[in-house]
Amino acid sequence: MEAPAQSLYTTAGALSVALIAWLAVAQYLGSANTYFATTEAAVPTVLFGLLIPLITAAIGLWLSGSIASLVSAIPLPWIVAAQIFRVGGGIFLVLWADGRLPWQLALPAGIGDVTTGCFAVVVAASLAQKAAGARRAAYAWCLFGIADLVVAIAMGAMTSPGPAHLFALDAPNLLISSYPLVMVPTFAVPLALMLHGLVLWRLRRETASTGRLAVA
Repeated sequence: MEAPAQSLYTTAGALSVALIAWLAVAQYLGSANTYFATTEAAVPTVLFGLLIPLITAAIGLWLSGSIASLVSAIPLPWIVAAQIFRVGGGIFLVLWADGRLPWQLALPAGIGDVTTGCFAVVVAASLAQKAAGARRAAYAWCLFGIADLVVAIAMGAMTSPGPAHLFALDAPNLLISSYPLVMVPTFAVPLALMLHGLVLWRLRRETASTGRLAVA
């Protein structure tokens, strides 16, 4: 990152504190059963835990030149490879096999997460080696990963008590709003969406920069 040393440490430190604080707040609210829902009339408060971090991150990236500069300085393959943590989504398949989660959520979320996490390493390596088609692969991987998260969010809502409850009516999905699994929609999912957004933002910026150089 091209900036004075003080600005470098201030920006990196502020982002680190924000990330740790977010994790701590999500942990506290989740363990306090703030998001737990048991009735069909329950307000889907888990959506606040999902959307507030995303909106905050988007505003910060848009308004802060320091944050944008810092994110631009991170090697793109690192941002992609960070999503290897998505293989942990295999826990959905384990819980489904144990009869504790409905298949409507567990199968698409579990399979999609594991696939995204595994291919994160492949796409990151391809970008690092500047292989032919690496950028197209990164775009495709991002779109798949985002689609997986959108489906998981939708299925989570439609299998849990609340206004959108359409599936698993005989055995509602109570785990997704219970601690510790509630950390998935309130921390892991928004973090993954942020990382996907950063990759797409970087790809677009670099494509635009390459186009300007070609014109010049």
